[in-house]
Amino acid sequence: MAYQIEIIKQSQKIFYYLLEHHELREKKAPELHKAYIEQDEVQTLVKSQADAADSHVEAYGGVIYLIPGQENNFLGYSKGQLKKELCRSNATDKDYYLVQFVILVLLLEFYDGQGSSSKTRDFILLGDLQNSVTDKLKEGAARYSEDEQAQNGMAFTAMREAYESLRSDEKRNRQKTTKEGFMFSILHFLQEQGLIDYIEQDEMIKTTRKLDHFMDWNLLNKNNFERVQRILGAEENEQD
Repeated sequence: MAYQIEIIKQSQKIFYYLLEHHELREKKAPELHKAYIEQDEVQTLVKSQADAADSHVEAYGGVIYLIPGQENNFLGYSKGQLKKELCRSNATDKDYYLVQFVILVLLLEFYDGQGSSSKTRDFILLGDLQNSVTDKLKEGAARYSEDEQAQNGMAFTAMREAYESLRSDEKRNRQKTTKEGFMFSILHFLQEQGLIDYIEQDEMIKTTRKLDHFMDWNLLNKNNFERVQRILGAEENEQD
C-alpha cells in the first residue's frame, strides 16, 4: 500500500517524539496526538516503525506510550544496566532477582487484577512494604523446597539470603548495602520512570495514572497474575 508523503512525514514525527519522550500527551503535542488518534494510516505507520524497533505503541487514558519489547536493551534496560542502577556493587543474580521480587510485591499490594479497575488501594507506607517483602520471602522459603522454587521460578531462599545480608539503618542510609538504601534505589528508579510517586517525608508510596493504565490495560495478564498470587500464597491469605 502506497502512502502519501505527508502521512509518512507525520508518522515519522510522532515516532521520533515517542523515542525522545516515551509518551505523547494531547496537552504537550496536540497536533501530533490528534494525527495519531484520528488518522488510521498515521497510526498504522507509527506502529510499524515501533515494531521494527522491537517495541509497540499503545494508547491508555488518552496518553500514547512507546513500550520497549522485553529484550529491547536500546529503548529499555538490560539486566546488567538494571543491576548497576539498582543493586549494590558486585551484585549477583540473586540480588537482581530480589529487585524484581520487591517490585512484584509492590504491584501485588496495589492491584488484584479484578473488576473494572485492578487497583485496590491509594497508597502504602514504606515500612508496610518492607514488612510485606520480609513476610513473603519467609513464607515462600518455608512453603517450597529449593527444587519447587526452581520449578516455580521463585528463588525464595536465595532472595531471602540476599535481603537479610543487607544491614538495617535507622538513619535511612541511602547506601545500597542497607535495606533502606536498597528500597530507596528501587522507589527512586520507579519514580523516574513515572510509575510511582514516593513522598519521602511521609515514607508514602502512591502509583501514578501511567502505572494504573498499564496494569488495567496491558500488564495484568490474568493467568500470569493468578499464577504469581498462587505461588506467593496471596489467594490463601485473602480467604483466611
